[in-house]
Amino acid sequence: MKKLFLAAALSAAAALATPARAQEYTAPPVAAKPAGGPAKNASYVIDPTHTFVMYEMGHYGTTTNRGRFSTKDGSVQIDGTGSSGKVDITMDISSINTGVDLLNRHVQSKDFFNVAEFPTGRFVADRIEFNGDKVVDVPGTLTLMGQTKPVTLKAVRFNCYLNPLINRQVCGGDFETTVQRSDWGITWGLNFGFENKVKLLVQVEAVNVQQ
Repeated sequence: MKKLFLAAALSAAAALATPARAQEYTAPPVAAKPAGGPAKNASYVIDPTHTFVMYEMGHYGTTTNRGRFSTKDGSVQIDGTGSSGKVDITMDISSINTGVDLLNRHVQSKDFFNVAEFPTGRFVADRIEFNGDKVVDVPGTLTLMGQTKPVTLKAVRFNCYLNPLINRQVCGGDFETTVQRSDWGITWGLNFGFENKVKLLVQVEAVNVQQ
């Protein structure tokens, strides 16, 4: 039911924000309002239209290869004290987009993510670390290629606001971490120019469904 509500709310927001005819209609100006920190003892549902994972990997010591995954679904639970919580997000690895069709097919293959066998990834955390009403760290585990390893996401920015289109509190931010891809068995190219170190940049927003 919560996911159905979120889908309906997001669809309504999109309808208001997207013009039927761009040359004739502009979405009305609306201002988001500050909404404090995440609500105590509240449930949030991930907004997949604002939640993505981007990776960056060095390439022959010159440029940086980048790609992006979409998310399928996810939830955030804030505990009764408002100082911790839980996170569970599922990523659609098969949605990877590098901007180059040939490279997309390569990173989807067994050389990298093997999406035919492992189409999804998952990040799970049983603790959220706060500084006041701001999330600063989310220590958890990342599952890729059937293997689960510890990963801590560090907040680069975090905020909550009252979304005027759906009249709901939305919380989110930008998070980062750096991992060694070989920990998940992704070793292609390590001996000829592709770095093991991979930076993950996570953009996430979640809607309070208990307001």
